[in-house]
Amino acid sequence: MTRLSESVQDYLKAIFELHQTTPRVTTNALATRLGVSAASVTGMVRRLAELGLVEYAPYQGVVLTGSGRRAALEVIRHHRLIELYLTQALGYSWDEVHAEAERLEHAVSRSFAERIAQLLGDPKVDPHGDPIPSREGEMPRVSQRTLVEVPSGTALSVQRVRDEDAEVLRRLAALRLFPNTRFVVKAVDQERGKRVLCLGDGVEIEVEDKLAQHVFVQEETIASSPSSPR
Repeated sequence: MTRLSESVQDYLKAIFELHQTTPRVTTNALATRLGVSAASVTGMVRRLAELGLVEYAPYQGVVLTGSGRRAALEVIRHHRLIELYLTQALGYSWDEVHAEAERLEHAVSRSFAERIAQLLGDPKVDPHGDPIPSREGEMPRVSQRTLVEVPSGTALSVQRVRDEDAEVLRRLAALRLFPNTRFVVKAVDQERGKRVLCLGDGVEIEVEDKLAQHVFVQEETIASSPSSPR
């Protein structure tokens, strides 16, 4: 297949990401995700269908084909490897790298991305906890459960965080809510839209639900809770 344009790559990546929560991606969801008109989306998905990258039928949504999925995962692999390289090798903070990687993901070749992977020791996750697709095009499933969905008393760890909003990332860093951070939800205040977390060192923090919705979590066993750190 010839090299795909940046816009095609952006569409494939967006479709893949939306696929994580729905089997068929609507054109309206794509338009919202990409910040373009519904008419623009319709024209592009028809083109993607002609290229064999998606299956599309009006009013039935869009599904990636095998070729489309592989192309999407290659772009995502480039993006996440670049993010990790920028933090580990060039000293970028985790709130700076997403915008840079959005630009660079289209410019680097597959061989360049593999050099980065080798240099970093074939990493499995990026700075925000998102899995890096393997060079064979495999991607593990990730938690879709956010912190706002968890009741009081639950022992958790941060699996990953949304990386699009730099201000959100700065606020999470200030609270020390990085990937692999373990904590217990001590209290939930529905009226105030806040929750109190007890971190592994006993420090309590207060997190607004508007911020907590950007944090994806997984449950820990009682033995792994902050009262009994590993």
